[in-house]
Amino acid sequence: MPSTPRTYSPLTEEALLLLGKQIRLARKRRRMSERDLASRIGVARSTLQLIEKGNPSVAIGLALEAATIAGVDLFVPETTTLVPEIERTEDKLALMPRSIRKPPNEVDDDF
Repeated sequence: MPSTPRTYSPLTEEALLLLGKQIRLARKRRRMSERDLASRIGVARSTLQLIEKGNPSVAIGLALEAATIAGVDLFVPETTTLVPEIERTEDKLALMPRSIRKPPNEVDDDF
């Protein structure tokens, strides 16, 4: 079964490109070679190159790990843990309905 090409919104493509460029900049500022960072992430150098180009086919976990190791601030600058933010988000989610269902389509047969 042939896969259909995936399309992404311009904002998503820009975000991926920005993250990739930030990873590359942080890596270079730390004077890390592509080979060094790829080794620390546990991927091939070619995969790191895809991450730095903002390729959307790379697993998000790999991209975030590359950013973390390279020293890119994610979400909240200068934090060592996101646990407080996770807990706040869980509190907000607890107030939301468990599931979201579309309302039934009502037939408007009154003319």
